[in-house]
Amino acid sequence: MRWICHPSAENQIEALRRQFSLHPIVARLLVRLGFDEEESAQRYLEPSLKDLDDPFRMTHLDRAVDRLQRAMRNGEDILVYGDYDVDGVTSTVLLVSILRLYGIFPRYMIPRRLQEGYGLSSKGIERILEGQTPNLLIVLDSGTNAYKEVAILREKQIDVIIIDHHSSKDGLPSDCILVNPRVFDDEKEPWQHLCTVGLVFKLVHGLLKRLRQEGDEQAHNIRLRDYLDLVAMGTVADLVPLQGENRILAKAGLERLRNTQRLGLKALYETSRMSIGEEITPVDISFRLGPRINASGRLGDAILPVDLLLCENWGQCGKVANTLEKMNSDRKEIESRICMEAEEIIKDRLFDQAGYILHHADWHPGVVGAVASRLVQKYRRPCIVMGADGGLAKGSGRSVKGVNLVEVLQTCDELLHHWGGHPMAIGISLSPANLDALQVVFHKAVCALVEQSTSAGELELACWIQPEEINGELLDELKCLQPFGQGNPEPVFGIREVTLNKRPDVFPQGNYRFQINTNSGQRLFGVAWKKADNLLSVNEPVDLAVKLKWNCWNGRKYPQMELIDWRPSQDS
Repeated sequence: MRWICHPSAENQIEALRRQFSLHPIVARLLVRLGFDEEESAQRYLEPSLKDLDDPFRMTHLDRAVDRLQRAMRNGEDILVYGDYDVDGVTSTVLLVSILRLYGIFPRYMIPRRLQEGYGLSSKGIERILEGQTPNLLIVLDSGTNAYKEVAILREKQIDVIIIDHHSSKDGLPSDCILVNPRVFDDEKEPWQHLCTVGLVFKLVHGLLKRLRQEGDEQAHNIRLRDYLDLVAMGTVADLVPLQGENRILAKAGLERLRNTQRLGLKALYETSRMSIGEEITPVDISFRLGPRINASGRLGDAILPVDLLLCENWGQCGKVANTLEKMNSDRKEIESRICMEAEEIIKDRLFDQAGYILHHADWHPGVVGAVASRLVQKYRRPCIVMGADGGLAKGSGRSVKGVNLVEVLQTCDELLHHWGGHPMAIGISLSPANLDALQVVFHKAVCALVEQSTSAGELELACWIQPEEINGELLDELKCLQPFGQGNPEPVFGIREVTLNKRPDVFPQGNYRFQINTNSGQRLFGVAWKKADNLLSVNEPVDLAVKLKWNCWNGRKYPQMELIDWRPSQDS
């Protein structure tokens, strides 16, 4: 992998450093991110809820609020139809929670992944219609492409509101209210990249704003800030860019997660070995909370995490959290087995492909998306992993920076039975007979995008630093750039010509520890995750590409390097 480090204007760095009293490295990172004006830099460093835009500027949100208000006033039967990932679960919990404050207890459903598939499906509609027919169906995190399903619902005199952030493919549903900024709003709007839980937050913000204007006392007593823990979880887990309003909501939501009062989350913290009051990071959502919420939808019924996050009985919360923990353990075992089998396929026949199409009829369709994420992380290539669903191959894809999966699959559309999603994550199904042809077209489409992209196959360094600069002061100041995630990547620092005097210490699951000494005699410690097959050289100069973290262990706290890549110094 080629390392690159773009130069920055020193006068801009110095101006920001003086204006905000920043560490010089932090000022350099701000300029690298494109902040050369004081006003925009201040909004980035100090994201505030007061900077959220008027929710009614979003297309059709006023119509959605009008229809929801009418249902509330008239005591109509409301059914909330969510989705089985973290974004869909938190969206459902947020909307149901706000309505319950008004004594309205809407029914809620989550698609059963293995029986009903993704989104608003014909089988899902059958279950909707099994009981009392709702007056109003609110579809969350899907529905933009469900024009046939919406037509069926309208024939049954069911009104439909869709709150979604997925791209449109073949046409939009008619005779319903669709709130989707990807479809209707300018790409430069600050809410353009909100996932569904962010859009639901805008919906309830608009609802409460309208009710306050009408003199509703209850609306004045509701603190939307208290629901930002849900928004942060869905936003981080759904891999949407942490820019614009996403950054504002995620930053405030992570603070709320730190001291959440939600009993269901407290129970999840216990099973995840997390503690109230400790700092919560996007990594905690991605690798601790998120997988436990997702496990139910992958292997069973995703209604469990919705029930958990709405539950107000501590004993029941503990039982559900333990059930999710067991499901997550089962999920990890299944996922590891599939991952090993997929890697063998890659080595045998796909090693020269720009992207991977992987399928096996025995692979569990509920975990293939997680397998795709692991393979993308290891091979740095877009990957689609599929199991079987009836007579179809069905699964999920994940991508890398510079490769938009929506654009790729548009070139493969004639080979597919169904697909949808967003640039970094998609769902897909097709006839197994088309798999070989899909690999050919997928490879060509990815190659074309890689040729256009300046970032594919490159590791971008934020800047070069000296080992002596790695200290607590720098790590504390780097916090002002958080949260890191999609669209706001954690900075990778380059360190030139360091020499290890001691062989790295390998520990289980392919990880290792190492240490270097600074010119001042200070010891710096590092860790390399899943890189034991590429140990650092000893007693010869190497360049390191690292992220910087605090390591907190047994009451001690010290800076730690996380190794991303290395090379012999003569290769610089």
